[in-house]
This record gives sequence, structure tokens and C-alpha cells, in this order.
Amino acid sequence: MKQYRFKINGNDYNVVINSTEGKTASVTVNGTPYQVELEEAPAAPVQAVPAQAAPIQTAPAAAPVPAPAAKPAASGAGKAVTSPLPGVIISVKVNVGDSVKAGQEVAVLEAMKMENSIEATHDGTVTAVHVAKGDSVLEGASVVTIA
Repeated sequence: MKQYRFKINGNDYNVVINSTEGKTASVTVNGTPYQVELEEAPAAPVQAVPAQAAPIQTAPAAAPVPAPAAKPAASGAGKAVTSPLPGVIISVKVNVGDSVKAGQEVAVLEAMKMENSIEATHDGTVTAVHVAKGDSVLEGASVVTIA
């Protein structure tokens, strides 16, 4: 288990890499567990630390956290609609295959105790939904893909 502190766009993130297995990594970001799909499986444990990351002392291991629910399957074709800031998805308003118009609400994000509408950036058909109700997302995370 490795723990890092990252500063991304002025925001601090505590990232713990719990384990990696094949093309999947179990990580915890600011206390929220995630299953991350890697592009290529690492050949060996990563030895280099990025210049922005600084290892920090780790606390004793806590009880394992169950993995979050599986996300809906995604075809990936089209342009992603992204989260404007970090927060928690409180509702998803569209499904794969739905037609949307530019400006139509596709999801609602709670951030800093306020509800923020995430809207389609262009007309098209939803080809993938990347989040579910209750998911924690970071700024710039893909919410839906519209082709």
C-alpha cells in the first residue's frame, strides 16, 4: 500500500494505492474507494514517484472497504460531458440510447452543499453513462458520453 498527496488544479488529494491486479487497481482518494481500470498492466510494481507526488507516512491499515457497485457498460463513442468540480452524483437523468439536446440536464452533482446541474454540451445520443447515483467524482471526470 502506497500513499501520496497530489495537488491538481490547486486542489489537494490524498491518494492511497491499495493494490493492483492485472489491469485493475484499488485506490482510495480522499477516503472514497475506487476501482480503476488501467490502460496497460504494469510489468512490475511502480518504483518511480512522479515529481508532483510526495510519499507520506501511512497509518495502520483499516478494515477493507467493499468495492463500489459496477458502472453501466460504455461504448465510449462520442464526446464526454465532464464534471465541473469534485462532488457526489445525486441523480443521473439519462440512460444509454437517450437523445439529448444541448443544455439538457444529464446529471445532478452535489458539491459544497449545493446542487449543480450538469448539462449536455451538444445535441446527440447518449452512448455511455460513466457514473451512478452516490458516486464521488473529481473535477473533469467523465459523467456521460454523447455522440
